Amino acid sequence: MTTSATRALLLCAAVAGPLWSAVSLAQAATREGFDLTRHPLSLLSTGSLGWLQILNFVVGGVLLLLGAAGLRRALDGGWAPRLVAAAGVGMAAAGVLVMDPADGFPAGTPAGPGALGPSGIGHLAAGSLTFFSLIAACYVLGRRFSRAGQRGRAVASRVSGTALLLGNLWAMSGGTAGSLTLAVGAITAMLWVSRVSWTLAADAVVSTSTGGRR
Repeated sequence: MTTSATRALLLCAAVAGPLWSAVSLAQAATREGFDLTRHPLSLLSTGSLGWLQILNFVVGGVLLLLGAAGLRRALDGGWAPRLVAAAGVGMAAAGVLVMDPADGFPAGTPAGPGALGPSGIGHLAAGSLTFFSLIAACYVLGRRFSRAGQRGRAVASRVSGTALLLGNLWAMSGGTAGSLTLAVGAITAMLWVSRVSWTLAADAVVSTSTGGRR
């Protein structure tokens, strides 16, 4: 695979985090009845405009899968690309398997957790795959950066993974504003994976300018 092809794949992962985050937060701020302190971003897949978040999940997952191929090439294999690929599969599946309406959203839905159907169960499983894969990917990247003597990047990787780990645990425990802490953690981890991919893509540009190959 040429350096330019590797760079194109890495840019897919670089775009995934900012795109998914921006689309999700824009909807969270504008959809009637949605409250990020009570409703997980996955609930945006329900209602008349739910197709926007469904598409957001699927596109984000595909971009992570493509980006994982670039990471595998740029990092000479290892667990990080595999975990990013797993996160991509989980995210795309979370788009196809829509969460059940609950807790007053979409508008008109009764208060409370609501019924959990097969699609909702599948969504929770897919989301768990995404979250735990992203957490593990951040820690694996942290170890890699630490071994390379890149302390700042190592710390940022571990902080990102920990943000998602704690956000997920807090949400699962039913803690106050758990959906908000989960959203912050997920966005932090995704943006960090995107940042790493962007940096590697920039390195690929340098390699291209000097006639190198990856």
